Amino acid sequence: MPILLSGSLAYDYIMAFPDTFKQHILPDQIHMLNVCFVVEELKKNYGGTAGNIAYTMQLLGESPVLFSPIGSDGKEYVQYLRDKGVHTHYVQEVKDKLTASAHITTDKEDNQITAFYNGALAAAADMSIAQITEPIDLALISPTDKQGMLAHAKYCAEHNIPFCFDPGQQITAFTPQELMRIIGQAKFLIGNDYEMKLLEEKTGWNNQELMNHVPIVIMTLGEKGSIIITQDQTFNIAPCPPLSVDDPTGAGDAYRAGFFAAYSQKHDYQTCGQVGAVAASYAIEHYGTQNHTFTAAAFASRYEKTYDTPIQLRM
Repeated sequence: MPILLSGSLAYDYIMAFPDTFKQHILPDQIHMLNVCFVVEELKKNYGGTAGNIAYTMQLLGESPVLFSPIGSDGKEYVQYLRDKGVHTHYVQEVKDKLTASAHITTDKEDNQITAFYNGALAAAADMSIAQITEPIDLALISPTDKQGMLAHAKYCAEHNIPFCFDPGQQITAFTPQELMRIIGQAKFLIGNDYEMKLLEEKTGWNNQELMNHVPIVIMTLGEKGSIIITQDQTFNIAPCPPLSVDDPTGAGDAYRAGFFAAYSQKHDYQTCGQVGAVAASYAIEHYGTQNHTFTAAAFASRYEKTYDTPIQLRM
């Protein structure tokens, strides 16, 4: 099942703050915030929603079609993905912009503060899915430039391409009407519990009303696992405990990669969620979003130990 990944390609600058943010922010002075967090570690990594999902998908035996712009400094990133087996033919270079970049600071309680530079992603709206010659069975529309997300969702809806809407950190950029329209066109809606609360506030739809507009809702709950809700059934997915908690950044993208890799291989929703959870556990064990790896045997072993059932993936 060919999967299209519309989302961001970015460089991540990941910093570890050895204290908690709350110790350095005065709640009654937040209107005049002036804070410096001195970090003890800084790493530059490949990132972006589409890049992260593509990376873990290829570990799981898929070769997704990456559909994203990248800046003039992004040639090494594209080559890296190509070497990993990711389909990069439709990655578009924007010569007068730098690649998008995220500056992510994580405190010792795993709270995060992120500053994001959009850069080349502004060109996402100029990229038409019509140029793709391969048949696409499913599209993931993940956070990138808002206009690009709108355009790609519109194309998928008009051409009967099932898609997953993953608004993520772009939720606040959409109007309520835009969110309601895209949700109503999507087959899947995915987000964490905080993002789902934001969607509820912006659309006015509670969880029950949401199911009147989209067939399948996937809500990730961090260390509590995830929930998959369909029109007829709810699947409660237990988490897969990581061996260590080094960096939660990218765990959600790894979950998405695992879920939709399993879905493309015709597994049921319970299995898809569990594959997503195992993939996320590997991401959590490493700093950065594309530094984890696993063999088919190791992945299957961890899956079986966690869920007491075997798994067979096309890896």
